[in-house]
Amino acid sequence: MTDGDSPTAGPARLNTSVAHNARVWNYWIGGKDNYEVDQQVGDHVAGMFPVIRAVARADRDFLARAVRFLTTERGIRQFLDVGTGLPTVENTHEIAQRIAPESRIVYVDNDPIVLVHARSLLTSSPEGVTDYIDADVRDTDAIVRRAADTLDLGRPVAVMMLGILNFVLDTDAARDIVRRLMAAVPSGSHLVLTHPTFDAEVGGEGNVAAMEFWNANATPPITARSRDEIASFLDGLDLVGPGLVPCSQWRPESASAAPVPQFGAVAVKP
Repeated sequence: MTDGDSPTAGPARLNTSVAHNARVWNYWIGGKDNYEVDQQVGDHVAGMFPVIRAVARADRDFLARAVRFLTTERGIRQFLDVGTGLPTVENTHEIAQRIAPESRIVYVDNDPIVLVHARSLLTSSPEGVTDYIDADVRDTDAIVRRAADTLDLGRPVAVMMLGILNFVLDTDAARDIVRRLMAAVPSGSHLVLTHPTFDAEVGGEGNVAAMEFWNANATPPITARSRDEIASFLDGLDLVGPGLVPCSQWRPESASAAPVPQFGAVAVKP
């Protein structure tokens, strides 16, 4: 989508003059719901940090593997996908409902262009339900309250937080968000998490300059964290093997999957 193709009706806060993460991410994974400014910033970041496109693809592939695992092996039938981003292909509800048509999915995002495209997310199998909440990740009370309209919070829920806590710049605040969301769901619920890192052992040192450029030229501001900081979001939960690893190497389909500077994990609430 270019500036000349912008939606004719959308939220007033939709700003197409500044690159936005959801649209740039959409561009990196080959989507069409982005503008020229998103493409320009996305290309510049990719020039500084070439692995970013591989990170975007790895994150998306991790989502698919995690949802299949939870649906098939853990019997999860409810998903709360926080910071869902723009719909592309193989969204959470499509994967889960293909395996278990009765699955119920609630998406949460506050990006105006995601709201414009929410109708694409609201498709569902006849047996299941798909819903969308327009809310900020920091407003956990509203998320939980409105999710309860669709999900049975007395039964296990998979809380999906892929690439969202990196937009909460204060680490203590990010930990509190996770704590409050997981406190609202019962034992047997799961947290699915991805987060970028600066750690050099997985090639994350290039994130430093790339994120500085991003924060000066795009929105919302972003940060990466160390493996230990990311691990702290999982405190009180039991990690599912292989633990907190580059998301490309979490139960990969190929043994030769290369690491990316984006950690991923699945953990269960005891």
